[in-house]
Amino acid sequence: MNLLLWIVVFTLIGGVLSVLAASLFLMIPDRHHPRVLPHGISFALGALLSVAFLDLLPHAVETVGVERSDTVFAAVLVGILGLFLLEKLLLWRHCHAGDCETHTDEHFHQPAGTLIVLGDGIHNFVDGVLIAAAFLTDLHLGVVTSLAVFAHEIPQEVGDFAILLKSGYSRAKALLYNLLSSLATLLGGVLAYYSLENLREALPYFLALAASSFVYVAVADLIPSLHHRTNASAAFQQIAMISAGVLLVFSAHAYTEEFHKDHSRPAVSSERPAIVP
Repeated sequence: MNLLLWIVVFTLIGGVLSVLAASLFLMIPDRHHPRVLPHGISFALGALLSVAFLDLLPHAVETVGVERSDTVFAAVLVGILGLFLLEKLLLWRHCHAGDCETHTDEHFHQPAGTLIVLGDGIHNFVDGVLIAAAFLTDLHLGVVTSLAVFAHEIPQEVGDFAILLKSGYSRAKALLYNLLSSLATLLGGVLAYYSLENLREALPYFLALAASSFVYVAVADLIPSLHHRTNASAAFQQIAMISAGVLLVFSAHAYTEEFHKDHSRPAVSSERPAIVP
């Protein structure tokens, strides 16, 4: 099979198939949403922060090197400030007259869903580049990397569905937008196949921008919504679900990293450059 075809097939597995697996969350009946969605939001908070701080940012810093890590964190700062401005523009578009209250107990404002789709699209694009780079190195490594992306994406996509539903999206729109976002994996894979060298330098900054979007949504939208419930029982439930989101992403990350390392070690062990102080 042609190498480009391998990349197309496995970027679709890593992107679209993970969304379809996570979409089982959408099968929960509407009458259970008031009880289930707050738990989904707590889970999403833990999952998004874990992906940002345990996956995206460490990979970005590792790629540029510790001595240039300040450029990565500058990109995160620019991303957060840019998302604040973008959210303001989206809010002004939705609120045409006077002041409008956008954070309520009932739902987030819709721009929160827009931002999470945008950040997920950037993340998926980077995943596609990584899958293509692995296939261009070794066919077996490409397959392993694709499966790792698939396993790693599922808990995050579940959290994304919870945020979109809480933002007022219908099930159909939540599924459609997440599927469209997942196609960025295919786009990243195909572009990397034709111009990997041109994308390589920008890759850590794509990672930083994706991380900034997840951190911004978590801090600006998810955490304030969780503070609406102040009783002790709700607080303990929130902590438990946040911890579950963190642990699930951490476990998936640790397992897939170890699996990836075990299967790629022979190809990379002799190529690792020495660290010069």
